[in-house]
Amino acid sequence: MPVPELLAAVDLGSNSFRLLIGRVVKAPAGTQVYPLDSLKETVRLASGLTREKNLDADSQQRALVVLERFGDRLRSFSPHTVRAVATNTLRVAKNARAFLDRAEAALGFPIEVIAGREEARLIYTGVANTAPLGNGSTLVVDIGGGSTEFIIGEGREPRLMESLFMGCVSYSLRFFPNGEIDKHNLKQAELAAQKELEVIARDYLDAGWQTGIGSSGTARALGDLLEQNGLSAQGITRDGLAALRELMLRAGSAERLKLEALKSDRIPVLPGGFAIMSAVFKMLDLESLAVTDGALRQGVLYDLLGRSEQHDMRDVTIGQFTHRYGVDRAQARRVAALAHDLMHPLVDADDEADLEIERRLQWAATLHEIGLSISHAGYHKHSAYILAHADMPGFSKLDQAKIAQIALGHTGKLAKLSGTVQRPNEWLAVLCLRIAALVHRRRTDLDVSRLKLERAGSGYALRTDAAWLADHPLTEFNLRQEAADWNRLGIALDLV
Repeated sequence: MPVPELLAAVDLGSNSFRLLIGRVVKAPAGTQVYPLDSLKETVRLASGLTREKNLDADSQQRALVVLERFGDRLRSFSPHTVRAVATNTLRVAKNARAFLDRAEAALGFPIEVIAGREEARLIYTGVANTAPLGNGSTLVVDIGGGSTEFIIGEGREPRLMESLFMGCVSYSLRFFPNGEIDKHNLKQAELAAQKELEVIARDYLDAGWQTGIGSSGTARALGDLLEQNGLSAQGITRDGLAALRELMLRAGSAERLKLEALKSDRIPVLPGGFAIMSAVFKMLDLESLAVTDGALRQGVLYDLLGRSEQHDMRDVTIGQFTHRYGVDRAQARRVAALAHDLMHPLVDADDEADLEIERRLQWAATLHEIGLSISHAGYHKHSAYILAHADMPGFSKLDQAKIAQIALGHTGKLAKLSGTVQRPNEWLAVLCLRIAALVHRRRTDLDVSRLKLERAGSGYALRTDAAWLADHPLTEFNLRQEAADWNRLGIALDLV
């Protein structure tokens, strides 16, 4: 795939929605992405979560209006040059799927709900590619609207990643519902954040770091407040936070604060963001944090660039999983190769959705046996569980669910997939993996060049020759059983 000239990242955060368009520039030292255009809209999606964890109608409408604007700006972009990601609020909202259907229609591109650690990885990627990290390891803290990410990395490689369920919107609504700030509610907010941080503080302190950086919204807002009001010489400092705390208590609300650099869209979420940052300084024993604008959206752009340059983090993750779970790599290669050869002639090379299904088939074929690391009995169920629930850098939760679905279906009854497989080519991916696993059951190299899968009416025909079948009687028996299973499901499969 040629490297595109323009890439776009859409970040559906719990506080703000952001669109960043970057121009790809190749230089002798490496390829860089330079910001070309950006849009930011304060949506406060997290404020629309009800007690039952559903997004209310008002927050959905605010979001859809913004996404329509973003979609208009991205109208000339092809699908492989745009990546849209959603974070904590859409991770927890029970009606997220229904909303995402409408959101994708408004934007014109798929939207991935990413896991907390995947968000942390992308944040670190954004910081590492846009800020000087210095020597040694770096701590990155990103306080978002609904979650806060903590990463320790070295160079461009994140080593330790966590995402905690606390953010400037959720904490402002929970502890400062009327915008009033007093010693009691500020202390309660800080203690709640400290309690969340207890889970990770010891591991992070033991790992250590040489440089600390606060990224994006809350960190940038606090850094600007401290610097431009003479409370800090540079960035966020312990003394600066203490001084700002006194000013906030004296004013009684963020709205009554008379400070330079206090933007109107930050006023409602300042108390919650401050309380979390204060707790971070205390629990991680910080004296200061530098501040950078590099964050999730820049990380998404560089991740997209990596995919274009064939440095796809998803492929790295698949390789790591084959090692971690002791996958029989020779067998995985056999099965993946045959599954690809069966499916590839049947997909539309110009349909990005079909190509994505084909990629998912390859990943599922490579990892379809990882469940053997748990138990042989029902191993396909263990494989599917791992693929659906493990932290897999580079993959969205939807990616993982679809890969798990293919892996689950590679053996056993087909009926278990009814109601979950939606597109015809998703059934085709399952079919190709099942055939490949059956044919390579002996776990030895075979000449499979005479096996061809074709469309036949509303179903499929698997073609080979009589001599090949005669040489493989067990395979013939299994394939005829397989054809009967598909016909019972209502999808015609003939062995020709």
